[in-house]
Amino acid sequence: MRQKHRLKHARPSRPTEKKESKAPKHRHKPQHAKTQSAKLEARALPQKQKPKPAQPMIQHPNQGVLLWGLHAVREAWVNPKRKCFRLWMTEAGRDAMTGAMGAAALENIKRPEPRIIERAELDRLLPPNSVHQGVALEAAPLFEVALHEVIEKEPDLIVVLDQVTDPHNVGAILRSAAAFGASAVIMTERNAPSTTGVMAKTASGAAEHVPMVHVVNLARAMKELQEAGYWCVGLAEESDRELSSLDLTGRTALVLGAEGDGLRRLTRENCDELARLPTGGAIASLNVSNAAAAALYEARRQKGKF
Repeated sequence: MRQKHRLKHARPSRPTEKKESKAPKHRHKPQHAKTQSAKLEARALPQKQKPKPAQPMIQHPNQGVLLWGLHAVREAWVNPKRKCFRLWMTEAGRDAMTGAMGAAALENIKRPEPRIIERAELDRLLPPNSVHQGVALEAAPLFEVALHEVIEKEPDLIVVLDQVTDPHNVGAILRSAAAFGASAVIMTERNAPSTTGVMAKTASGAAEHVPMVHVVNLARAMKELQEAGYWCVGLAEESDRELSSLDLTGRTALVLGAEGDGLRRLTRENCDELARLPTGGAIASLNVSNAAAAALYEARRQKGKF
């Protein structure tokens, strides 16, 4: 009993102290736990795709205009009046350009060294859906001639366009003009397309042979043609005279208007004659490029060979 009593007195009771409330300390995770947590988080997040290897790029043109298509590029390449900066070709395009390159070399026409590239690379250089046939050329625009320079050469056939704005139509008209021996295509400075790759491609090289003459005032230009002895014949569906009934053997300027609107009032008033093509049937009208081709054929038929 004494021993128990001693034990009780050996451990005297201490006064109770109020413990201060402390914020729970942050428990650090072991390093291996952090690694496992990071892996789990990485799996939960969408994985980023690895960057694709850089594709070989070619510098876009900055000195001139882009031309594409075999006919357009060939004719530009052998034209000594056309300054060429860069030529891109696929393997197939190089084979197709062999004749033109040889012809330019024989004429001592200075030309840059062509660059052989993949077709996909050429596709990226040109506008979408361009039918380039494996060749593209960067060249300077041709120097434009003035109307009086055209008249001085006394050509027998000229085309005048009244606000025809579609480059496909203008390109097709240039091609017909070259085929039937028209010496120039006259159009206004405003409301007319510039010489682009689309126009050159549609013209199939005719832009190198038929100059485009831009004038400020079309009515004034027509008067200048008339003073030089040209008969200005405008195409109009409502005319009661067919084109074939007119005498087109002399100097002739065929005047065509935009699709839909046709010739403007002032242009009509300045024409010496209005005529129509002998069309009929369910669809009695032609677009302006087809009408130009038919009119140019009739004028050349009457004039004979050129």
